[in-house]
Amino acid sequence: MRFFYRLIKFLVAKNLAVFFTISLILFLLLILYLLFVPVELFIDTTTNEYYIQLKGLAKASVVTDAKEVLKIKLKITFFNFYFYPLKKKSPPKNKEIGKRNEIRTMKRIGLRKSLRMLRSFKVKRILLDIDTGDWILNAKLYPFFGFLNYHVGKFDINFEGRNRLALHLVNRPIYILKSLIKT
Repeated sequence: MRFFYRLIKFLVAKNLAVFFTISLILFLLLILYLLFVPVELFIDTTTNEYYIQLKGLAKASVVTDAKEVLKIKLKITFFNFYFYPLKKKSPPKNKEIGKRNEIRTMKRIGLRKSLRMLRSFKVKRILLDIDTGDWILNAKLYPFFGFLNYHVGKFDINFEGRNRLALHLVNRPIYILKSLIKT
């Protein structure tokens, strides 16, 4: 009988170590996945489609609403949530007088770090079609936009009053962290 007790105790101890090892490995794989999952920013003014997305995990998009100015739809795996960031919040009912408000100072990100972070984004698509309303300025911008067309993306000047911006940026969190940590 004592033998079985020791055997069960040994197996439980071994299984607990295996359980913690597998849990640690799965946690590290989750962290690696979150570091390398693509983050997309998409803006299109003609279709009124604006969203930021972590591929396969979450998506936050701006949706038009008749009542509110700004409505954000959050889609996290299988759940959909709507929230209104510009809606007034009700004041707290039980406010304690004795507490002191602490002011936290945020460390500012320098210009170099922000430029490095912006350079880490890859432009998948950029389309700009504008009309300034001034024919002379449109004529002056036409050669400049033609030069940009050759090198960067699709830029157009029109004389018909159309304005359009389509921008699709992709990045990975590991590249953003790398650009912020780099000295």
